[in-house]
Amino acid sequence: MPMLETRGLTKRYPGVTALDALDLSLEPGIIGLVGANGAGKSTLIKILLGLLAPTEGSGTLLGFDIGHQGPEVRHFVGYMPEHDCLPPDMSATDFVGHMAQVSGLPRTAARERTAETLRHVGLFEERYREIKGYSTGMKQRVKLAQALVHDPRLMLLDEPTNGLDPAGRDEMLDLVRRTGTEFGIAILMSSHLLGEIERVCDHLVVIEGGRLVRSGPIGEFTARTGTLLVEVDGDSAALAARLQGDGLRVAEEGRALLIAFDDDRAYDLVRDGVAALGLGLVRIEQRRQQLEDIFREPAGV
Repeated sequence: MPMLETRGLTKRYPGVTALDALDLSLEPGIIGLVGANGAGKSTLIKILLGLLAPTEGSGTLLGFDIGHQGPEVRHFVGYMPEHDCLPPDMSATDFVGHMAQVSGLPRTAARERTAETLRHVGLFEERYREIKGYSTGMKQRVKLAQALVHDPRLMLLDEPTNGLDPAGRDEMLDLVRRTGTEFGIAILMSSHLLGEIERVCDHLVVIEGGRLVRSGPIGEFTARTGTLLVEVDGDSAALAARLQGDGLRVAEEGRALLIAFDDDRAYDLVRDGVAALGLGLVRIEQRRQQLEDIFREPAGV
């Protein structure tokens, strides 16, 4: 049985369809859920948790019916919301410990798990400080800790790097990746930043306008293309003209040349052109598709 399966899942608000007949089937792993703001990512997560009722359709999460077994689902799922929801006058250790008990852990076990989890997220030394004195990055770590403390089978992370600077974003992404790989916990991470998904996740789900655009392993999205990227030290325009004269299709992208090719003949022509023009070859590589390319494709492709 898949970890997650939805069939015709639909959520309508007055004048807005947030999810539109979404059919999805996912196995455990570190999964990225991407889409522009308003694509339906947060709505999907809240329906999976049983916090919102779907208008139509059905689904299961970890074998539980998401329409009728929300409390049962939440015993086995950790949720890190996007918005700031932390009590400012509590310490991290009190709050995370409380959430552990809410999730069903006995008091002693909750205390032990809280210490371990705060150490994992890098807050052990600051665990007794009131949360109102925490930076944005520390607050995000508390939110991650409370989602992890009860050792869930699945974690739902909604924009976990929200509000973080580049250094804090890198640290959070490393934490998410380590949590999934070291603890073996399945993760569904929502983000509108494609670079984050590419760094952390093994599988990608793309939704737009509440509909599934594409789902598959990251490697399928970033496969090698039939394009060579060539960068030279010298007159790249002269090299481009020579290669076009040899019958290759060449486009300029900044300092680099993009060369369409079907066989290894292109490599030989680049080598000969660079040598004949006395240029320095800085880089030649087969280009990979970027996740951003998905959103540049015409509808229906």
